[in-house]
Amino acid sequence: MSGTILDPVVHATLLAGGIVHEVLPCDPELADTAAFCEHYGVPIEQAANTILVASKKVDPPRYAICVVLGTTRLDVNRKVSELLGVKRLSFADAETTVALTGMMIGGVTAFGIEGLPVYVDSAVLAQPQVVMGGGNRSSKLLLDPRELTRLPNAEVVEGLALPRDLEPGTP
Repeated sequence: MSGTILDPVVHATLLAGGIVHEVLPCDPELADTAAFCEHYGVPIEQAANTILVASKKVDPPRYAICVVLGTTRLDVNRKVSELLGVKRLSFADAETTVALTGMMIGGVTAFGIEGLPVYVDSAVLAQPQVVMGGGNRSSKLLLDPRELTRLPNAEVVEGLALPRDLEPGTP
């Protein structure tokens, strides 16, 4: 398949950091997590989503990159707001995501992003390997999730995400 080259900034970051990884080709139409996992036979619990969040009503806005499993949902207004010290957050829109990361939704990865905190849910590290964006919609990275801890701005956070069937505050 042509066009499977990683984003150049992501590729340079992986090489410079000695990050052990494998590049997987991806049909851009199947880059979103559920479609990718179903088509390529990857268990959703091994998909690591990278999400840019943005503060609301704070000037200048605060941003963070969050990495969570496909089986969970980010605890935006509790855990992430606590980490960033703001009251309200939302998922950044596609335009903001491209402006701050240089990556399209469906291809965002924590590698190659500078100047933003990277919060990694501790459940991600419990997986033997994860698949995550390659910086574009035509490639994915397969790696040991502990490689994420090698990022200088990464912090592993317990409870960053909740199982999809639980609401905040439920046991």
